[in-house]
Amino acid sequence: LTSYHVPQGVGDIVMIQSDHTGAVDILSAELETADLLGEQRKAQPPPLAAPTMWTTEKMKEFKAKMGKEKNGRMVVKRGEVVTVRVPTHPEGKCICWEFATDDYDIGFGVYFDWTTVTSTAITVQVSESSDEEDEEEDEEIEGLSPVGDVERGSKSSLRSRYGEIMPVYRRNSHREVQAGSHEYPGEGVYLLKFDNSYSLLRNKTLFFHVYYTS
Repeated sequence: LTSYHVPQGVGDIVMIQSDHTGAVDILSAELETADLLGEQRKAQPPPLAAPTMWTTEKMKEFKAKMGKEKNGRMVVKRGEVVTVRVPTHPEGKCICWEFATDDYDIGFGVYFDWTTVTSTAITVQVSESSDEEDEEEDEEIEGLSPVGDVERGSKSSLRSRYGEIMPVYRRNSHREVQAGSHEYPGEGVYLLKFDNSYSLLRNKTLFFHVYYTS
């Protein structure tokens, strides 16, 4: 079969004739383009709204309260990134968070994983850098791929689950309590990232509270 390169526009009809049999294949560029765009749109999650953010000056009160909570205090070591995974709750409509640190600032960002929620338990993941998080994500993607399942084995399709609500940047959490909220965009898991990877010497004591409202 002799191949021909023909410039295609929307609505063009491309005819390819076999030199051997004389058979003619008719391709609709419009239909193929629509199919491809449709699949691409399905793979892309909807855009996420920006969060509502505010600060308060009641540092002592907040730290004292969180210091008494079982999971209200943690240490983010130098060079580490701590990711708090918070699933959407069936009774909730909005996620809320508050945090503060001792003495020094910390990076903070919020992301969303469009995935089916099987548990409402909050989990914490610690990695030594953002690069290591990317490597762990690759391993997770490969681990989720059953043998012979081509669709679920696509890294690009699984990566498209993740959306950015607010990128990571440094917050003056040692001066004011940093707080925020975000309305659920649907079912999934929030990823709250506390980034201390830029610090080569200092560990950061983090006081943290996350909850949902209806």
